[in-house]
Amino acid sequence: MEYVIGILILFSFFGLAFYAAKGGNLMMGMLFMAILWTVLPMIGNTFVTNPEFITAYGADINYTWIEAFTKVFQSGPEGWGSVLVNVVFGAWFGRVLLETQIASTMIKKTTELGGDRPAITCILLCIVTTLIFSSLFGAGAVVAIGVIIIPIFLSLGIPKVLALCSFMLSIGAGMFLNPVLFGQYTAFFLDVSGNPVYSYEEYVQWGTIALTVQVLFVIVLVLFCTRKKKNARFWAVQKPVRKKLDYAPNISLLTPFIPVVLLIVFNIPIIMGFLIGGFYALLVCGKLKSFRSACRTFGKDFFDGVVDTAPLVGFLLIVPMFNKAAELCIPYFNAILGNVIPNSTLLIVIIFCVIAPLGLFRGPLTLFGCGAATLGILKGAGFSTVFLAPLMITSSTVMEVSCCITQSWIAWGIGYTKVAAKDFLKMSVVCGWILCCILNIITYIMFG
Repeated sequence: MEYVIGILILFSFFGLAFYAAKGGNLMMGMLFMAILWTVLPMIGNTFVTNPEFITAYGADINYTWIEAFTKVFQSGPEGWGSVLVNVVFGAWFGRVLLETQIASTMIKKTTELGGDRPAITCILLCIVTTLIFSSLFGAGAVVAIGVIIIPIFLSLGIPKVLALCSFMLSIGAGMFLNPVLFGQYTAFFLDVSGNPVYSYEEYVQWGTIALTVQVLFVIVLVLFCTRKKKNARFWAVQKPVRKKLDYAPNISLLTPFIPVVLLIVFNIPIIMGFLIGGFYALLVCGKLKSFRSACRTFGKDFFDGVVDTAPLVGFLLIVPMFNKAAELCIPYFNAILGNVIPNSTLLIVIIFCVIAPLGLFRGPLTLFGCGAATLGILKGAGFSTVFLAPLMITSSTVMEVSCCITQSWIAWGIGYTKVAAKDFLKMSVVCGWILCCILNIITYIMFG
């Protein structure tokens, strides 16, 4: 019986991969899988007769139906509630950076610093984009920054595909340290009580290395692709800016780094860091002139921030259900794949390097697709969280967040720049594949 249930679960896994690749609604897909992966193992638990299987997994197959339903559909989402708060406050902080003109000021000053050297200007803007998105999050924020930066790239003579690809890779680089995105990743790494088992402090060293590697890769990419380009005059940089930008005070430009620095250096909780950074920005930018205006500004930015994250919240409340259901399936995955999945971290890393493009199109290597099932299988095989987390975060952040046309802001960028999707993928897939290989090797060196 365990083999029949295992095969059905495995087929449903491939069905989810096909559904995700076809662009199906992931929220509904994950909910359906959570139901299916709860029912199938519970049926197996009821009818299994193999004494060896029962002895090996006695505690894991001894759930009542009510206990299973509670574990999956109640405890799962409840456990992620604390993380959701971090996401909301991070989104508010991002809106503050936009509304105070801090982000646009950083871009404007960087453009002036680059002068009439297209490659240098492009590289500096990519670095600033990375720094901004180490705190900023959301499709709305990407659009707000993109409509400033991308026209500057194009006016410098940067090819459209390179402009779009370097911009998206820069965003993805910043996301490696973005507390809001990391808060979403923690939904996949919860203990039996629903509490996160992988902390930002534990992650930040590897995240910093990943950010640095991706930024350096973008620099090399820009230099290589623009090696034969002539310099452009600075007036060309000014032309695509449709309206005059209001400069934020220089002292306010420290704002994007405040929450992360406070967390890393002083161990100040991230929500307090967001509040300190946000109100610091509002204060130095003159947005707190009266109590009434402060209340109005705080309320508006908070509302806009919640709207920015709203599309993700439902999906990320369903994901813990799916993860808990995957735990119920572990005995049956092991029955089918126990002798197939290698137990060597080196071999797993090699496999992840070879099949890295499967992180595209919500595939089995991205946590924003059916990668949650892959994670559940590898957890069942006994691999540690400190090894699996950076491995899965690499493919999710590089291939999905930075390179995939199913990502909302990349789809916007393709439409905005009029770049053909296949032309973008030709560059982004190669870049993402190389980056995944590099970061997977670093993961093996550090945690393998």
